[in-house]
Amino acid sequence: MKLLEGKIALITGASRGIGKAIAIAFAQQGASIAFTDMRRDEIMVATESEIQALGVKALGYASDASSFDDSERVVDEIAKEFGRIDILVNNAGITRDNLLMRMTEADWDLVIKVNLKSVFNLTKAVQKYMLKQRYGSIINMSSVVGVNGNGGQSNYSASKAGLIGFTKSIAQELGSRNIRCNAIAPGYIETEMTAKLSEEVRTQWAAQIPLRRGGKPEDVAQACVFFASDLSAYVTGQVLSVCGGMST
Repeated sequence: MKLLEGKIALITGASRGIGKAIAIAFAQQGASIAFTDMRRDEIMVATESEIQALGVKALGYASDASSFDDSERVVDEIAKEFGRIDILVNNAGITRDNLLMRMTEADWDLVIKVNLKSVFNLTKAVQKYMLKQRYGSIINMSSVVGVNGNGGQSNYSASKAGLIGFTKSIAQELGSRNIRCNAIAPGYIETEMTAKLSEEVRTQWAAQIPLRRGGKPEDVAQACVFFASDLSAYVTGQVLSVCGGMST
């Protein structure tokens, strides 16, 4: 039997990159997939079709995860369409990197709103369904820079560190209802965004990693499968670094 057979998963920011890899990995394990991104464009439609080709129900929704009202709306739509929500992956996130002396208030506020407030929005909207079910797994996408910090990323680091505190608090609040909440802290993962970096920068990154290479989106996705499935039935409030040893 597949690890997520019969489960319904909601994944934010999943038209591409790590979110898409998570959606595909979940579908391969039998889960039906609802996923969100800012707009319903050709990329979302293509991802939707790719997941459906794996033999599961999959629908993409245009939604702004940083908006509380929009998050409530899309969660209610998904719950109505799919009947329940068993797994939530809070994956949506952005960067606006700069040294603090050059960082604008707008860039600080935007990163906190998209990366941290979105997790409050979606978790609050989803928990009412999970509480009725007395079952759920919530997975929050943090980062190694939320654990270790990183120069030039004070806004991003703060948002991802905040996710860890939120994760541990929600694990304590909802554990008695059989709802688990864990976080994943990816390191340097090779995506479309990192592909735009120069070869010199990528080589410097690799030199800092004990495994001497970047990770793949699928590496993060498999960690999510663990947290989403009953393989981790007695694991909650934890942070798993998927970073090749960057964070020790």
